[in-house]
Amino acid sequence: MSGVPMGQIQLGQYGPASHVIAHISDTHFLSAGKPLYGTVDTDTPVHKALAQLERSGQPIDGLVFTGDIADTGEADAYRRIRDLVESAADRLGARVIWVMGNHDKRAPFRSELLGETGYGASAAEPVDAVHDLDGLRLIVLDTSVPGYHHGVLTAGQLKWLAEVLSEPAPHGTLLALHHPPIPTMVPLMSLLELRDQAGLAEVVAGSDIRGILGGHLHYATTGMFAGVPVSVAAATCYTIDPSAPARELTGVRGGQSINLVQVYPESIVHSHVVLGDFDPATRFDSTFLARIEAMSPDERTEAFSRQA
Repeated sequence: MSGVPMGQIQLGQYGPASHVIAHISDTHFLSAGKPLYGTVDTDTPVHKALAQLERSGQPIDGLVFTGDIADTGEADAYRRIRDLVESAADRLGARVIWVMGNHDKRAPFRSELLGETGYGASAAEPVDAVHDLDGLRLIVLDTSVPGYHHGVLTAGQLKWLAEVLSEPAPHGTLLALHHPPIPTMVPLMSLLELRDQAGLAEVVAGSDIRGILGGHLHYATTGMFAGVPVSVAAATCYTIDPSAPARELTGVRGGQSINLVQVYPESIVHSHVVLGDFDPATRFDSTFLARIEAMSPDERTEAFSRQA
């Protein structure tokens, strides 16, 4: 279902993306819609994010949630967000992909989000998965450590990942995990990072992984890991202020956002989408765009690129 919206004409040198992913993170839902910390509304930003995706008309192939779906792992919290997201995904024609975070609990995550039953002892195993989005492979790695907030990957997980990556995917691979393998500018968050990253780097380097999607930090950031771009989506519940006074970790009720990931043959673009309604400063509507599309390339340059 990827591509430019119906009727839109290519105006620049790049054609439509082969795939578009909505990258959402750290929703931290609680049961019965209770506010996080008694004051933070976790539900409304997710409703807003999904509404903005629908409003955009952007073709979305997948909704990827990179962990901390529920703040304390309550079954009702998982059911509430599952129903909300799956309803929107049906309207968007998108797949839903869930990733474990340090606040999530594996047993209710499996039963309520993944619909798995009868897993017995495997309920305690990491929730790793492979998804095929029309030739774009998306690998989910569970970096959570039960009872702790830092992240770890086991030797077994790394072996499994190497085996999956031994066969390249037609459009390459995206790796989704909660703890991003990049430095953080917030010192206390360094204690909660993904540990022993060298082993992951050995598996990632030289593979067909084209991008790594993460969460956990509660602020949007980017970096490189083993030669691969890393994109971290800020939380929808509350965000951490990277400009807070030195030696402080401050969470604020504002700045929530999601990312849009556009996959092209030679490039992947990560776009930051702020949640909320804001007064327009300038606007070119669809009627103006239609007039531009009706022009020749030279006419478009004169009409829109030439300075007044």
